[in-house]
Amino acid sequence: MLGLNLQQLEYLVAVDNYKQFTIAAEKCFVTQPTLSMQIKKAEEQLDIVIFDRTRQPILTTPVGKKIIAQARVVINEYNRLEEIVREESGRIEGNLTIGIIPSLAPYLLPLFVGHFKNNNPLVNISFKEMITEELVKALKQDLLDAAILVTPLEENDIIEQPLFYEDVLIYAHPDHSLHKVDILTVDMLTSSGLWLLDEGHCFRSQVLNLCELQENVSSDLPLHFESGSLDTIRKMVDTEGGYTLLPGLAAEELAFDLHKQVKEFESPVPLREVSLVYSRAFYKRLLLDRLAESVQANVPEEMLHKDRGHVVEWK
Repeated sequence: MLGLNLQQLEYLVAVDNYKQFTIAAEKCFVTQPTLSMQIKKAEEQLDIVIFDRTRQPILTTPVGKKIIAQARVVINEYNRLEEIVREESGRIEGNLTIGIIPSLAPYLLPLFVGHFKNNNPLVNISFKEMITEELVKALKQDLLDAAILVTPLEENDIIEQPLFYEDVLIYAHPDHSLHKVDILTVDMLTSSGLWLLDEGHCFRSQVLNLCELQENVSSDLPLHFESGSLDTIRKMVDTEGGYTLLPGLAAEELAFDLHKQVKEFESPVPLREVSLVYSRAFYKRLLLDRLAESVQANVPEEMLHKDRGHVVEWK
């Protein structure tokens, strides 16, 4: 690399990620002048301009993007050396930063986090809640080690490892017509009275695909309301009428008296595929396997089986 060192590569990647020298310096725990000097030195060594400083936020030049893409590979391969040593010694330790979507976080994390920590006490794990688009971007920038989200994504350079399959269920107000039907089929779903998560949430897209509705769905709801919370949407059904759809884990947490408002589809049931996803350059393989094992050990056993229904795509 013409004399570039690993530290310079890390600085280049940080500036590309955050688009500001000040923030990149904070994330690298150095002063802004130190980082700027090393970036400038790298550009002089390579005899190219990596960042266009005349723009705010800073833009990475076309040739700079190629350099930084390779820098990410070099950094990941270097980190892989430590992982190889850890695997050979059998030590289960290290740091994991995991992203998770909002429609999973409040229902899935309480199921397995305690189990994971008890079985892997030397692993420092943290979680960040983001919508899918933000998670994919963070994975590609190596800001996350992995993410738990709904697949298939069909993204280049992203590996999907299915963990379990949630039923997609109906939650209807007692006065809604769907509540009175014994055997529900997908073709019974309409926009009438349908409450949805706001745009950007993959479960909203799954509901629209399942119902074969357009994004600009019209409804006869008593008010226009957008929310990123399934619990809030469900409570709006309770107070204002209508119906919504819930993934299986969200329905599992309902109070006993609310279960009568949950309706299942006839078989084969619509399913939501939940996966652990990570970059192809991911190097913490052993920790990733432990995380997947912990999740699968703590979700309802029937959710491990895909053959009971069909996966609803969201893209």
